[in-house]
Amino acid sequence: MTLETKKSVFVELGKFLSQFSEEQSVQKSDVLYNDIFFEDFKKLIHLSQSHNGWYTPEQVYFALQSWAEALTDENLEKWLSQYEADFAQNDIKEKTVALILAGNIPLVGFHDFLSVLITGNKALIKTSSNDQHLLPFLAKYLIAVDESLKDKITFVEGKLENFDAVIATGSNNTSRYFEYYFKDKPSIIRKNRNSAAILTGKETHEELEQLGEDIFRYFGLGCRNVSKLFVPKGYSFDAFFQAIFKYQDVIHYEKYANNYDYNKAVFLMSNFKLLDNGFLTLKEDSSYASPISSVFYEYYENLEELQKRLETDSEQIQCIVGTNLTSDTIAFGETQKPQLWDYADNVDTITFLLTTK
Repeated sequence: MTLETKKSVFVELGKFLSQFSEEQSVQKSDVLYNDIFFEDFKKLIHLSQSHNGWYTPEQVYFALQSWAEALTDENLEKWLSQYEADFAQNDIKEKTVALILAGNIPLVGFHDFLSVLITGNKALIKTSSNDQHLLPFLAKYLIAVDESLKDKITFVEGKLENFDAVIATGSNNTSRYFEYYFKDKPSIIRKNRNSAAILTGKETHEELEQLGEDIFRYFGLGCRNVSKLFVPKGYSFDAFFQAIFKYQDVIHYEKYANNYDYNKAVFLMSNFKLLDNGFLTLKEDSSYASPISSVFYEYYENLEELQKRLETDSEQIQCIVGTNLTSDTIAFGETQKPQLWDYADNVDTITFLLTTK
């Protein structure tokens, strides 16, 4: 398969995914193989919550729409054009790349899957027990579009064997196991990361509303979800609480509510001072990783010192949200809309796959 052929296959997948939305899923006449896949995928979306209680239809539809918007010819061209010289090399050898995927949010491992196939390699995939159905279904669709992919995609349940490189995502604990187990293989090993927002007190109501999207999307389970706020000394959280009130319905979801009740009780029994609005607790804490239904906050004296702190802690941070306060801040409301060229942990997966021998 040429690179153009590979891109066209994923563009077709993007067209397929674009048909599915929370408001209404409409079958389009120009999408390939709808007669085989459309109705079955609709059913799978609504079954997802029975497979993983966090995968509500709303969250699954959001993930699908995000990928539909990403998988366009224009985006794929913009993403891959920077690697033209690497793709042009004649000595690129096909590799089998083991993918150990996470399952915290729907299709969280799709970018690695896409990267392996678009670079002409084979994907040997071990899905998370929390997300075992969506990616295999999409793989079947891709194979229907181009049958040559059948030999490029393998899902395994047991031990991973006969591979040349590995991309593994897990917790800080499992990453130590991965680093030992795969020490003789070229690898990308991803650990726990969290995202933070920098507030100045000058944010508009709309910006703080959008920050709520960064906090509550996927119930806060993603590494791109904001779990930590940096606020100036004397900051009042009144405007923040008013703005995020639109997300109050999250407490009606049982799994979230159970976490809210449990974590709030643990904090109170430990005599921690909390700010609480009935569906989110705020706790002053220097850590980045807050539990579900809680966000940590920390005061800062000046932005220059905060920037140095964030640079020191860079390996713990996935995204920084704010209004052009640093060179790498993301706009409010955009954390769960990464582009194809926004790499997890800032590790360029395409370069790794094209240059690893």
